[in-house]
Amino acid sequence: MDVLTRRQLIKLSCIATGVIILPYGVKALSTTNQMSDNTQYDVIIVGGSYSGLAAGMALGRSLKRVLIIDSGLPCNRQTPHSHNFITHDGKTPAEIASLARQQLGHYATVHLINDQALTGSKAQHGFDIMTSSGVTYQAKKLIFATGIRDILPPIDGLAACWGITVIHCPYCHGYEVRNEKTGILSNTEHTFDFVALISNWTKDLTLFTNGQSILSSEQRAKLAQHQIQIVEKEIESLAHDAGQLKHILFKDQTTAPLTALYAPTSFEQHCPIPQSLGCELTEEGYIKIDPFQKTSVHGIFACGDNTTRMRTVANAVGMGTAAGMMANKEMVMEAF
Repeated sequence: MDVLTRRQLIKLSCIATGVIILPYGVKALSTTNQMSDNTQYDVIIVGGSYSGLAAGMALGRSLKRVLIIDSGLPCNRQTPHSHNFITHDGKTPAEIASLARQQLGHYATVHLINDQALTGSKAQHGFDIMTSSGVTYQAKKLIFATGIRDILPPIDGLAACWGITVIHCPYCHGYEVRNEKTGILSNTEHTFDFVALISNWTKDLTLFTNGQSILSSEQRAKLAQHQIQIVEKEIESLAHDAGQLKHILFKDQTTAPLTALYAPTSFEQHCPIPQSLGCELTEEGYIKIDPFQKTSVHGIFACGDNTTRMRTVANAVGMGTAAGMMANKEMVMEAF
């Protein structure tokens, strides 16, 4: 039997048994099968994107048994490149997350499963989390790194462009579309300030309000002074090619060519479990935390996009690291 055939057989055997083959020197994070019936942990982290992975690393390095539950649907899954995160600028979100998971594989006490947390409850030992696979896991502490769900306007084509050429953050994407023909889709009390901010990246800027504008006469005059046009026509759809925006089609069948469109949106919490456990929200709808990432419920921490409007990879990683450190400190002090 030659070497190639042997490798093929090994690969087929691994697929059948659920074993993951990784490059030499890289350890796979434990899976549900490998964990057997072991359902007790020091900390359960719900959400395995940047913030949750960072929290897991901080806890793994603190010798804590950690379970990270991730459904595999990050909000930036359509975004082609991540920016403003030093040492990783320009990499894809998936590439950054994949490297993080590989590095977490070096910590034997950190386990990751692909599952969805459905419910949470308080218990004598701390908390229980039940997943969609029907398993209930137990932990002393919880960290929610579950992000938020953007509520996109019901405009045909917008969802397909979301994170690619329909964007929300100039610090994440503004440099790549600098000086390009750019639009802003907004008509709220925050619109004027957002337009002023985006004018830093391009002077070829148009505000689309998708209906009658609520801007004051003074605000309209200020935008006109900066040669920023206001278009109040109702929008029919966005024409695009694989997420690359071409133009806006209005209901009167006229068009407006664009390279990029900023669309600040409303949002909701991606996971309802923190609220079901009693965690308070801010007026904006974020999970309320103190400077130590603690929620209003003792033993529950939160980090990342579900707690702040600062939606950057770097910020998510920083908050996740802090949440892991603070959860560890709380356990150490309680046991001392």
